[in-house]
Amino acid sequence: MIGIIIQARMGSSRLPGKILKPIGSKSLLGHIIYRLGYLKSKADIIVATSINPVDDAVINFCNDQKIAYYRGSEDNVLSRYYECAQAYGFDNVVRLTGDNPFVDIEELDNLINNHIDTKADYSHSFTVLPYGVGSEIFTFNALEKSYVNGYEPNHLEHVNEYILENPDKFSINVFTDIDDAKHHPEVRLTVDTPDDYIKACYIVDNCPNEFVTTEEAIKLCLQYV
Repeated sequence: MIGIIIQARMGSSRLPGKILKPIGSKSLLGHIIYRLGYLKSKADIIVATSINPVDDAVINFCNDQKIAYYRGSEDNVLSRYYECAQAYGFDNVVRLTGDNPFVDIEELDNLINNHIDTKADYSHSFTVLPYGVGSEIFTFNALEKSYVNGYEPNHLEHVNEYILENPDKFSINVFTDIDDAKHHPEVRLTVDTPDDYIKACYIVDNCPNEFVTTEEAIKLCLQYV
């Protein structure tokens, strides 16, 4: 079983509450859920938030949208992912973050298929796609190994870093079979700062279609000043 776990919490030092800020007619988190509606791969979607009372707002969003959720540690994101994946019985886990409203769903489908075909422990598509558009998937076994052995602060905060720092222990697959028009790793399409947020609003407001493709997002991002 494949699970898509979206880490999302209201706390943010640079842009508090960003995941529920409006971008056009949807919240940032709402855009991610909307886009996942176009995914062809069979997968369960879970929003993984924290037990901090401020994240009750995330639970209210999930209840309104009829999206499953899990609450775990605020700071130990690795344990939150592991416990969530274990609770739902996932064999493979796609990790998405609540600050990326333009995740490429077509390439996520391609990544999932390639990950399964190659029997990799960990696969990602970060190297050629714009920042905030790519995605990653790992087996539950790889996640469990990270949970058991990863103890540095960066391992707990960033779920993939124990794997990336120990390539001899994992089969790592870098997926690059992506259309050349999307090869813009220099383009920033995440929302981490107030300027990122304004840019995301600009992209949504100026795109002729409700579903913003990666090509359209790149074009509008490059127009944004």
